[in-house]
Amino acid sequence: MPGSPYTDLDRPPLSAARLRRALVAPHGPWRRLELRAETGSTNADVAEAVRAGEPEGLVVVAERQTAGRGRRGRVWQSPPRAGIATSVLLRPGEAVPEHGWSSVSPAGYGWLPLLAGVALVEAVARTAELEARLKWPNDLLIDGAKCAGVLAEAVPGGEPDQPPAIVVGIGLNVTLRADELPENPTGLPATSLQLAGAVATDRDPLLRALLRSLAGWYDRWRSTGGDAVASGLRDAYLAACATIGRQVRVLLPDGHEVHGTATGVDPDGQLLVDTPTGNLRLAAGDVLHLR
Repeated sequence: MPGSPYTDLDRPPLSAARLRRALVAPHGPWRRLELRAETGSTNADVAEAVRAGEPEGLVVVAERQTAGRGRRGRVWQSPPRAGIATSVLLRPGEAVPEHGWSSVSPAGYGWLPLLAGVALVEAVARTAELEARLKWPNDLLIDGAKCAGVLAEAVPGGEPDQPPAIVVGIGLNVTLRADELPENPTGLPATSLQLAGAVATDRDPLLRALLRSLAGWYDRWRSTGGDAVASGLRDAYLAACATIGRQVRVLLPDGHEVHGTATGVDPDGQLLVDTPTGNLRLAAGDVLHLR
């Protein structure tokens, strides 16, 4: 049947019921999960839920995105069921006494996309048995090619004194074929788990592993009041980051470029770059690894 999710046997559909049984409370770490056959952007869907007063813990998964968004306003699409497109709703500024979580200062929110990157590395290693690395801040690389990206966005609270919610979106190429790969404006080649030689490309266990790892790291980070050092998040990120020690070119949000050596990540998640004119701390930018 045209349009049937079963016409491409390499890309079976996800089951909302199975995912909810595995991932939604009381048996899983998330509060609510919505699976959509198609949407414009899972990040936009979760942001709309934030504005409607949705509590923390919502997960939206789409079998196909028609207007997925990346950094710097880039738009990308993926064939149906060829990847994972998911966004989660986090409210780190709100205390959760039953979990022992105090509120986290907005100054620490910059760690959330890096946290998602660490969760991606763990999920890919566990289910696909591939060694993945991170390009700061949160692009997932396999053999130097981009396989996934993370976009975190702050959504203002409904009340003047309410802290912003954070929507964390993740897009992972799973079974995309060579002729389906997106073009990267920075010139970095793209890949998928299948093209990289994954031992398995079943999206169900991959998504479960990703969301469980994400929830686990978020719990550790929240339990230390958003302290990336005390929670072990900074060490985990540094161990997975391929940018550290590399010569880099960084395109800054204002259009300027920085050249230098990436020397580390500070306690706030900013990239440390040693340049000919001095040491810089960068909170945002597109990084190109130089040879």
